[in-house]
Amino acid sequence: MINGPKYKIARRLGAPVFEKTQTQKFVLRESNRKLAKSTKKPKAKSDFGNRLNEKQKARMVYGVGERQFSNYVAKAIATKGSSSDILLRALESRLDNTVTRLALATTRAFGRQMVSHGHILVNGTRVTIPSFSVSIGDKITIREGSKKKPLFAKLDERLATNSVPVWIKADHAKKEWEIVGSPKLTQADVLFDIASVFEFYSR
Repeated sequence: MINGPKYKIARRLGAPVFEKTQTQKFVLRESNRKLAKSTKKPKAKSDFGNRLNEKQKARMVYGVGERQFSNYVAKAIATKGSSSDILLRALESRLDNTVTRLALATTRAFGRQMVSHGHILVNGTRVTIPSFSVSIGDKITIREGSKKKPLFAKLDERLATNSVPVWIKADHAKKEWEIVGSPKLTQADVLFDIASVFEFYSR
């Protein structure tokens, strides 16, 4: 979980790593701030500083602590295949991220809270661990006793405008979602440089 002033963190990292900073208001504010400081020559970062920055971006985007994130990276490096694909797949397969992709939650932080409070079922079983990794064949549903709670009051509106990832089959009428593939992202899909993340941990 990431605590702290999100606007300041996003500004320091130079990327809208939180949902609340992915707004036109934030972009306009940052544009005006940079314009006001344009007369000052920015201090160049070292290679280490740039790699650290990219690693922090990745952590903040997915709301993962340092120890857990470093474990994801270590496992990706140790597993046969593309380390970048493996890392992104592990992060995207987290249950808190998945419920956010499905628009059950509006932010990953909200997704973590939703899972932690037991509102989400995987294959009919309540899962309260946000880092739980979903797999092909898993079915995600909302706990029956949670469906009428205020947090799902506008769910139909969100589902109507949400684009479900291709690796998930959605049945919005039944409020049921099945994992039918593996998450696939490219560098263009993420806010951080994946290569720099691995370079940071291989130093």
